[in-house]
Amino acid sequence: MKKLKQDCFKKIVHNGIVFEEGAAVYAKEIDKNIFLVFTIKQHTAPENIQAFIAQFDSWGSIGKKEPLQMMFSLSVKDKNDLHYFEKFINVSETYKIENE
Repeated sequence: MKKLKQDCFKKIVHNGIVFEEGAAVYAKEIDKNIFLVFTIKQHTAPENIQAFIAQFDSWGSIGKKEPLQMMFSLSVKDKNDLHYFEKFINVSETYKIENE
């Protein structure tokens, strides 16, 4: 969670309908209305962490409405999963910059 806060993720207040009640949810906008979201369930075992990229109407709809489009999802089982996810994000960002 410290790393997410350092990387400019915002904590999302949610009503327990879209995400499990009690889960910590952090999001970062990576493109217009496209968000990288981490959900960390109450028990912080690795299998309780989900990461996904999705399109929402706005910041305010995260956790209150289902995403408009789910683009990528990952269940984090160990540190290697986060490493591969980070590589995916970096490749996607490089592709975006090259095609602008």
